[in-house]
Formats: sequence, structure tokens, C-alpha cells
Amino acid sequence: MPGYPGTTSVLGDALIDVDPTGNVAWAWSGFDHLDVNRHLQGLPDWTHSNAVVYTSDGNLLLSMRHQSWVVKIDYQDGAGAGDILWRLGQDGDFSIPGGDSSQWFYGQHYPSLITNEGTQLTLAIWDNGNFRIDSSGTACGATVACYSRASIFKIDENAKSADLLWQNLPGFYSYWGGSIDVLTNGNVEYDMSAPFGYTLASRVLEVTQTANPQVVWQLDVSGENAYRAYRIPSLYPGVAWQQ
Repeated sequence: MPGYPGTTSVLGDALIDVDPTGNVAWAWSGFDHLDVNRHLQGLPDWTHSNAVVYTSDGNLLLSMRHQSWVVKIDYQDGAGAGDILWRLGQDGDFSIPGGDSSQWFYGQHYPSLITNEGTQLTLAIWDNGNFRIDSSGTACGATVACYSRASIFKIDENAKSADLLWQNLPGFYSYWGGSIDVLTNGNVEYDMSAPFGYTLASRVLEVTQTANPQVVWQLDVSGENAYRAYRIPSLYPGVAWQQ
């Protein structure tokens, strides 16, 4: 394997659909569908998948952090062959306006499917920004500062185009973890698992989904990292908390 002498261990991911009786009804392995020579964050942790999302056409979206891709898998409610239908992200199957590599997501977490109408998808993604490639082709880290952001993309599966509809740069680099969702009021809530480097702390923000996002609500956590944050209506049946 390029860059690795001798025998090298490679850790990949699998998806397994277990039926109510405990039997495997459908299974998928990344080794059958991806090139192990593409290892953006080194080995052995080759793909580091962190989320799976069900789409309206019965297929699956899989977020692969160490590929900086969200891939769509032919699941078809358990009848699919498991082929990768498309790869979203840098060096994938979609174009982005202007071809600016920095607009893609890198080392991402928690793709949240906001709308899914036919071949048109709106996808919110917490973009950690690990090894982000800027417009000159330089990866962040050594000479270029890395940054994280909340992002929302409009995906056209037929045209293979991805438009960045909205983004918010909170001014931090959260190198791991995180989540994002669009609330019923249209605002965006996202979690930064590690906004202050290796410190045990996290920050959750609700911001307006506007050209110049305004902070509506903020929660700071100290002494622990919050991997994800969720807005829940209530802990009690029949009771709804005000938002």
C-alpha cells in the first residue's frame, strides 16, 4: 500500500440490517466498494463512518469522516445490491459552484436530511474541517489554519451539483464530534464537541438561518465533551416545552 511498508492493518466499516428475529437481512462492507488506497487521515482507521441516514427512496446515506464523503448506498429497503450510487464531497461525483474546494466539508459529522423531494435533497452537515483544502489546493494544518462551520447544502442528484445554501463560521476549529439540525422555527442548532482544542469543553449554539447569522441561544459545557446535542420537545408525555 502506498506510503506503508510491508503488511498494514486497515479498519473499515460495515452496515448490517438485523430483522426482528435477530437474523441478518442485509449487509454491506466498505471493503467491497471503496479503494483502500484513498486514506485521507492515514491508516489503520480508513473510513471512520459516524452516521447513517435513511432516504425517501429507500436507500442510505453514510457519512465517512476519514474519506470526507457522504455516500449514497443502494439499499432499497433491503433489496439493493449495495452499490455506491454517488459520493458527495471533494473528489467525489458532484460539482460545487466555482469549483472552490474550500466550500466542501471535511472530516464531517452528523449529516441531517432536512428535505428530500425526489432527486432534490437539502442536507445540513457539521463540517469539522480536518485537512480542509483551500482554493489554492493547500490542506489546512501546517501553514493554513483549519476552521469548522455549520453548513447546509442543496443537492441535485440528477445534475450532480451541490450548492452551499448557508453557512455559519463560529470562529473555532472543533476537530472532532459535533451535530447539526434545523429547528421548526427555521433556526439552526449545532454542537461543537471540542471548540477549544483538547480542553474538556463544548459549545451548543442556536443561530438564525440568515446571511449574517445571529446567536439566539448558547450553552457552554465545561469538564466534558458533548459529542452531539439534540433539541427535544419534553421529557414528559403530553407536555411540550416552549422553544
